Amino acid sequence: MGPGADAVAAAEAARRRGGARLVTARITPRRVTVDLGGPTVNTWAYGDTIPGPLLRATAGDVLRVELDNQLPDATSVHWHGIALRNDMDGVPGMTQDAIPVGETFRYEFTVPDPGTYFYHPHSGVQLDRGLYGVLIVDSPHGAGEYDAEWVVVLDDWVDGTGRTPDQILAELQQGGENRSSGGMDDMDGMEGMDHGSMGGSMGGMEAMQSPLLGGAGDITYPHYLLNGRTSADPVTLSAKPGQRVRIRFVNAGSDTAFRVAVGGHRMTVSHSDGFPTMPVPTDALLIGMGERFDAIVTLGDGVFPLVASAEGKKGQALAVIRTGAGRPPAADVEVRELAGQVLLGTDLSPAESARLDRRSIDRRHDLALGGTMSPYRWTINAKTFPDSEPLQLVQGERVRLRFLNQSMMFHPMHVHGHTFALAKGGARKDTVIVRPMQTVEVDLEADNPGQWAAHCHNIYHAEAGMMTTLSYQAKD
Repeated sequence: MGPGADAVAAAEAARRRGGARLVTARITPRRVTVDLGGPTVNTWAYGDTIPGPLLRATAGDVLRVELDNQLPDATSVHWHGIALRNDMDGVPGMTQDAIPVGETFRYEFTVPDPGTYFYHPHSGVQLDRGLYGVLIVDSPHGAGEYDAEWVVVLDDWVDGTGRTPDQILAELQQGGENRSSGGMDDMDGMEGMDHGSMGGSMGGMEAMQSPLLGGAGDITYPHYLLNGRTSADPVTLSAKPGQRVRIRFVNAGSDTAFRVAVGGHRMTVSHSDGFPTMPVPTDALLIGMGERFDAIVTLGDGVFPLVASAEGKKGQALAVIRTGAGRPPAADVEVRELAGQVLLGTDLSPAESARLDRRSIDRRHDLALGGTMSPYRWTINAKTFPDSEPLQLVQGERVRLRFLNQSMMFHPMHVHGHTFALAKGGARKDTVIVRPMQTVEVDLEADNPGQWAAHCHNIYHAEAGMMTTLSYQAKD
């Protein structure tokens, strides 16, 4: 069932409501020079800023975005986390043709669910430049119990520092034999993963290991950003003492998970990937690539650091929270909360309104995740995309996906066009961390027909093959 099928149009029509508001925007990906708070880089971005323009709508609105491609290469936009119509999902070769240089494309779709989402290309490793922005879908029932809102976008940065993401991918693919540092060999037909990683931006090697995630990435980045700024010249987030602030965290990084904490405070996680969770207080939160979390913080009086530490790597991003007088923190400030309780998305439970209704499983699919650094090859069920076997399903089914990580690297697995529930009462999500040699089971309602990508949101792993298709079939 292709993206132009009648069933795709019917699903979109069912989402539309009479008198729906039309929200319009225009984004222009192009070459720019950007100040990151010290270093100035030549990169690609959606306009003059990193992140790109904040887009905002209310659930039930129709979003119409004109994209004017002024890049030197073809591109696309994927609306990450949105259960939208298949022909607007922005995956070249699967849901649309890539948008050629100098041409425009209109994305238009209903935004059905409130939440924190983001948009980015689904063309090569373009995401590892400055091509990303946040899309917030507000609830039609009001803002909730908080006094202020901050959007915090995390990123790992290399573009314009002497090497491009495309050059890094080429070196990983061509030079892995000489740059990996050994590790788990293939055994019993199962692909292993080398522990060592290529220093993509430095040209050296670094063992990137996390006690929580195992192998923590393939690339050493010279900078980590929070809202487009390095820790040498961070953004300032202002509020008043005693206010409750909703922080919308988005990890737009390509190869890095971030451990985030607010110095002198605890956070209460309230949403994961847009959907409400049972509130859970924590010292710190671990965010994989492509994940989004909302958290509430009640602020003290003074100046505090918000730190996003690159998990298993050296470096951190920083923001300064100011509610009163005080000196700003140093770029390398250490906050004790990072060593306290650390919450992952797999630790959360859904709010009652976000639970899937109970029903039997109609279809099951296993996705075995494997790969090697030498050669640089990442697989689902031992095959690389586009040679991976599509996973068939039929509209109306309840489908269980079982992610079996057979590598020593963590993989944030993302499913397009749907949310899923972690099996056995877990949170509703669209991106979930699968840790080394672990299995995560998720259930989704097959209610959005078309051809949908399912892939690792380490963008280098996806580009090296760790992607497949959820393929809707016509009913008999």
